[in-house]
Amino acid sequence: MTDSEQFDIQAYMTRGVERVVSDALKATFKDPRESAFMLRFAAASKAASLKRKKAEEAGEHIPPFLIASITSKCNLHCAGCYSRCQHATVDSEPVSQLTSDEWFRIFDEADELGISFILLAGGEPMLRRDIIEAAGKKPNILFPVFTNGTFMDEAYVRLFDKCRNLVPIMSIEGEKETTDLRRGEGVYDRLIGSMDALHDKGLIFGASVTVTTENIKEVTSDRFLGQLAARGCKAVVFVEFVPVTEESSELAPRDAEREYLKNEIERLRRDHSGMVYISFPGDEKSSGGCVAAGRGFFHINSHGGAEPCPFSPYSDVNIRNRSLRDALHSPLFLALQKGDLLLDDHDGGCVLYEKRHEVEKIMSGQAASSD
Repeated sequence: MTDSEQFDIQAYMTRGVERVVSDALKATFKDPRESAFMLRFAAASKAASLKRKKAEEAGEHIPPFLIASITSKCNLHCAGCYSRCQHATVDSEPVSQLTSDEWFRIFDEADELGISFILLAGGEPMLRRDIIEAAGKKPNILFPVFTNGTFMDEAYVRLFDKCRNLVPIMSIEGEKETTDLRRGEGVYDRLIGSMDALHDKGLIFGASVTVTTENIKEVTSDRFLGQLAARGCKAVVFVEFVPVTEESSELAPRDAEREYLKNEIERLRRDHSGMVYISFPGDEKSSGGCVAAGRGFFHINSHGGAEPCPFSPYSDVNIRNRSLRDALHSPLFLALQKGDLLLDDHDGGCVLYEKRHEVEKIMSGQAASSD
């Protein structure tokens, strides 16, 4: 690739933010209250883009996305869960996690920097109502809440109604049999109940689908997506399965499945524009490689560690005693951005997980140089 053909990651991610907002406006056109919020957020998102552009011109790259894992606790034991396999999710009561005040400070700093989207994850994020309430007070940022959907009570429905910048994204694996097989018996029915409760109030919500070699045809089918749309779902996030054990490696999409998913998403965006369709990590070859480690997004775990992404649990900066800007300039992030690792071809859904031994070498090298 020549210098003139060099991929512009800032322009790519900025266009991505603008497309998500534009698609969301179209998807909510029939809901005046939701459309009014999305119009206000579109203006805030444009202002944030200008902040990031000015920072870029000054030599500092600010990504538009942040993933915040606000708790390590979860009530489910989903088959092949990367977070449990890496011990980032546990059953015991969490210890020394960031407080709601610490998260609110992070949200403030993100707003100042021009970060437009903060994805709240876990564990199960709806176990931390205090933090979700704090997020609701930051209307310039859109907070997709990636939840298993089993804690959707009346109080949460009222909160989502009051704070339209909070958008629940509920995890589902396909229809009833497929979902219950991975997430546990009865989970599908509870999910549907949560969706119906939101739909009854006219609230926007989305679905997150882990795409495997076993369910890829089902979750991209008009039947499945039509069922979600009928319940009021406005966005579907397709996340490629990342194998964290040898036994589950056959579930990870390969090139053929990725090409199939890419083509299906193009079809869905063209023929079914009533919903927003997002793919992660999507077509990395055309997007210039993995956008983790601050290129397009980064991750803060429940204990404050700034990590390249949830699938790459390595950190050399903790947000408890450093600013969000410091985290973006961490030696690990800078080494990954300057090296070729994020651009490498790989088999599974995450290049940094597949090449984790090389990430560990970078960490070891930093530790040795600081001795």
